[in-house]
Amino acid sequence: MQSLTRNIDVITQGLKLSLAGLMNLATQNTTDPQNAQIFFVNFNQDCSSLAVGSKTGYKIFSLNSVDQLEKIFENETEDACIIERLFNSSLIAMVSSSSPRKLKVCHFRKGTEICNYSYSNTILAVKLNRARLVVCLEESLYIHNIRDMKVLHTIRDTPPNLAGLCTLSINSDNCYLAYPGSNTIGEVQIFDAINLQAKTMIPAHDSPLAALAFSPNGTKVATASEKGTVIRVFHVHDGTKLFEFRRGVKRCVSISSLSFSIDSMFLCCSSNTETVHIFKLEEPKEVPQQPPEETQSWMGYLSKAVTASANYLPSQVTDVFNQGRAFASVHLPFQGLKNVCAIATIQKVLRLLVASADGYLYVYNLDTQEGGDCTLFKQHRLDGKQDEVDCAGIAASGSGETAATPPQSIQNTESEKYHEIIAATESPPKAGTFRLDDDAEFPPVTQRTD
Repeated sequence: MQSLTRNIDVITQGLKLSLAGLMNLATQNTTDPQNAQIFFVNFNQDCSSLAVGSKTGYKIFSLNSVDQLEKIFENETEDACIIERLFNSSLIAMVSSSSPRKLKVCHFRKGTEICNYSYSNTILAVKLNRARLVVCLEESLYIHNIRDMKVLHTIRDTPPNLAGLCTLSINSDNCYLAYPGSNTIGEVQIFDAINLQAKTMIPAHDSPLAALAFSPNGTKVATASEKGTVIRVFHVHDGTKLFEFRRGVKRCVSISSLSFSIDSMFLCCSSNTETVHIFKLEEPKEVPQQPPEETQSWMGYLSKAVTASANYLPSQVTDVFNQGRAFASVHLPFQGLKNVCAIATIQKVLRLLVASADGYLYVYNLDTQEGGDCTLFKQHRLDGKQDEVDCAGIAASGSGETAATPPQSIQNTESEKYHEIIAATESPPKAGTFRLDDDAEFPPVTQRTD
């Protein structure tokens, strides 16, 4: 009888857990088959467009309006687990899960493939600016000249980097590459991708790195560790620590992304929790001299005591008092999902954007003067359909979909491909050749044989 009672209890508990799991899925919008297929979401360098990769292909959306999500292009021929667009040009770099060691460079508006390269191991990340394209493998990094796709330099035997963590400055004048210098502590290696030499190593955290981001002008780098409680900002040239922010005190927080605003005044940070933090990069104001009566208050006494005891307290304690707090925050309708955040100027207004693996782009208002809690202004489905929920109470304005350009076939000649890459980029090469049939020009990768 007791055994039967225990069995009933186990079954009941199992049903409760199953129902809770179903409710979890419902709140995360992952029951939509289309959303469940999303592999990859990422903003381009100036946050003017969003790329979405899935099992059925990839889509590129314009972010020129908050009221509608305009689909610029859609390709439904193969899956895409990495898709990177070069600013507002037609040049994209993509990797499919069916061929994870092959990088394809395409002119998406024409639907044509310019070239492709195969590597010795799985491609974990691709970064690009107007001068360089970087391919990250687990223990090496390949730096290409984006104008002719020649491999200029290979950084070999890097510490194991299973997450493919690296970032490339979007500024071609300060064209720096950052990647982990260790897999046991939080060292940031800064590499000059123009002069092809190591610049500096920054001891950023005690724990291994989890996220990296350059400021738009390439002079600052933001870092977060696997511990996920502190965000730091360093000067790229000499490694000086400029800012330190406390994200929270929770353990086991996995930072998803870091991103600067275009003016470098704000830095946003998202994680596997439901909260996105926005920090303001401004020097702390000097504390005015307190009147005698205020010094008698509890807070006045505490502040005075901490200041006076700074030389005696452990450094960990004084560090906590000196760390900046979030200027603004966002509470997402989900947690535990992969996401990427960005601060973008859309229609002359600064917005916080969060693109998530649940298949939605969330647009939030950001009060640049007062900060505080950001309100959800709009949410868009990443399958291109108009979402029924209008967070700002504005009438729906249509899906804004545009017909995708059908793929065009071109001859696989050297001159054709050279002209393709000129047409795709906004900064065409002034000189040089683009010889795809010369294996010696692209060591150690191999050209396609299909």
